[in-house]
Amino acid sequence: QVQLVESGGGSVQTGGSLRLSCTASAYYSVTYCMGWFRQAPGKEREGVAAIYTASGTTGYADSVKGRFTISRDNAKNTLYLQMNVLKPEDTAMYYCAANAAPPGCGLRMNEFDYWGQGTQVTVSS
Repeated sequence: QVQLVESGGGSVQTGGSLRLSCTASAYYSVTYCMGWFRQAPGKEREGVAAIYTASGTTGYADSVKGRFTISRDNAKNTLYLQMNVLKPEDTAMYYCAANAAPPGCGLRMNEFDYWGQGTQVTVSS
């Protein structure tokens, strides 16, 4: 069982930056892929970014390309999401997710087996 804990959320103004972290109880030895999802009030959860744990290959939602960067530190069992040039539409609860096996490593919820509790990001106009 993989346990995930997010941190780093907060409130910023438009154009600001935040760095989210997700620490896993087990990581490289058991985790094939990790990702970030977000959910705004009244909306469905959507994929933001994903990364293959071993290779570091990444993928992003079109809405965040060029602004967000997903990365990982395997030695620390930690996943990061650097968010720059934040916009009000980025306001959401952000969730860390992981899976343990192929085939998927993308932006679909059903590709992931484990989820963190979420950390709130609020971007004001």
